[in-house]
Amino acid sequence: MANAASGMAVHDECKLKFMDLKAKRIHRFIIYKIEEKQKQVIVEKLGEPSETYDEFAACLPADECRYAVFDYDFLTPEGVQKSRIFFIAWSPDTARVRSKMIYASSKDRFKRELDGIQVELQATDASEVGLDVIQSRAN
Repeated sequence: MANAASGMAVHDECKLKFMDLKAKRIHRFIIYKIEEKQKQVIVEKLGEPSETYDEFAACLPADECRYAVFDYDFLTPEGVQKSRIFFIAWSPDTARVRSKMIYASSKDRFKRELDGIQVELQATDASEVGLDVIQSRAN
């Protein structure tokens, strides 16, 4: 199923691994990559449930765009355990212009494939995906 705007297809594994994260909680995060030659979004990396947010953030390449999903667990001020599923559109300033355009034009359709996203973030550098940003957007 190609994306009309950019011609990108979404590999079935992208949706299956997201369902595993959402329903079974067997992944802490998923990093997705657009494979330009194959014209499709693929799973690049899966994070183990024990991996931290810092380990996730370290997987985002400094000069390449990515989509990512992170399952963030936190305690409310009342002490209740909660979880939020974040969708992160990672588009660093140092990425190629063509890459940024492809990721931007494919984002909305790709995100619609992942039913259950609760919070969306756009980020161009590490400060925009810091744990403090995640914490402030989780509530």
